Amino acid sequence: MAADTWIIVGLGNPGSRYEATRHNIGYLVVDELLRRMGATLTKTKTRALAGTGRLPGAGGLPGPRAVLVRPSTYMNESGQPVGQLARFHSVAPDHIIAIHDDVDLDYDSVRLKKGGGEGGHNGLRSLTSHLGTKDYLRVRAGVGRPSGLMDTADYVLGRFTQQERKTLPILVSDLADAVEAVALDGLETAQQR
Repeated sequence: MAADTWIIVGLGNPGSRYEATRHNIGYLVVDELLRRMGATLTKTKTRALAGTGRLPGAGGLPGPRAVLVRPSTYMNESGQPVGQLARFHSVAPDHIIAIHDDVDLDYDSVRLKKGGGEGGHNGLRSLTSHLGTKDYLRVRAGVGRPSGLMDTADYVLGRFTQQERKTLPILVSDLADAVEAVALDGLETAQQR
């Protein structure tokens, strides 16, 4: 296994209809990490866009190698390209980080964990199916719950409110920091921050 390589997948849906939606926050974080690394996405044979480079390390030195992934499939099929890329790059599940929206967390919350349930999240369910385990790492982006009787699916496929958009760049930056901390310092140290 490639111990110094990480696969970092931002979950989302392709297409302009979904660009600025809560469900696509993983895509936004991958874009931020690409910017920090000076990398770009290119098409792969796996129905995903991927960019490879080194995460920033301590003291300005290059950190671990990272393959940043935005699946080109819809959310419920995103595990297939991630599984293929993991096998191609010989990356074990404990070196795969999935960034995803979480309605069980208040907006602007960031939580880190390894394994666990999918909480009704089709992207996580697909990852678990294609990786053959739940033991990959997760960076959970709190998007809050819908108010009233609004359907949860409609809510996560909806755009951020004007108020949320004011702090969205900070949230995306915090999520990118969390991904880097997990890869550089390990999950437990990153969780303590």
